[in-house]
Amino acid sequence: YWDCCKGSCGWSGKAPVNRPIQSCDKNDNPLANMAARNACDNGGGEAYMCTNQSPWAVSDDLAYGFAAVRLQGQTESSWCCACYKLTFTSGPVSGKTMIVQATNTGGDLGNNHFDIAMPGGGVGQFNACTNQWGAPPNGWGAQYGGISSRSQCDSFPEKLKPGCYWRFDWFQGADNPNVNWEPVTCPSELTNKSGCIRN
Repeated sequence: YWDCCKGSCGWSGKAPVNRPIQSCDKNDNPLANMAARNACDNGGGEAYMCTNQSPWAVSDDLAYGFAAVRLQGQTESSWCCACYKLTFTSGPVSGKTMIVQATNTGGDLGNNHFDIAMPGGGVGQFNACTNQWGAPPNGWGAQYGGISSRSQCDSFPEKLKPGCYWRFDWFQGADNPNVNWEPVTCPSELTNKSGCIRN
């Protein structure tokens, strides 16, 4: 998914962390005010998802990124800013590994579900991309699922293109593959972007 909204882990007091995840303004500049209203709130606010929370390939078999998470029997207090190693077990990415940091919560997700943030992945329930980037009314492509081909990334804002291309290059256009997952210590490459480290 990529809805351009401030991540749920961007609010203070959600979890035992050094600080909430970084949010950005409409022009993708980091916001100092952690209490800035979510651009997806009714009436809108000034806080959006930062484009540097897009996924990227570390190698042919490893990628880093961010995700909305929902884990059975747990709450945001346990997953906000925590990292998880996902090993894909189906589809074209079977055998590949991705380490994600939880920056958001999926109210519409099933249990043990990782919704990977990737530009063009569909806005889902909420959409701040139209306001931020001039995306079509339901976001780019289908509201759920997003775009369907790499060439559709060509028209994206420059800062979102790499994460969009990643979906078709490293992730090979996989559609909701199954995963095995385990908690891991967050790589600094992820926490340097989100700004959030668990205590």
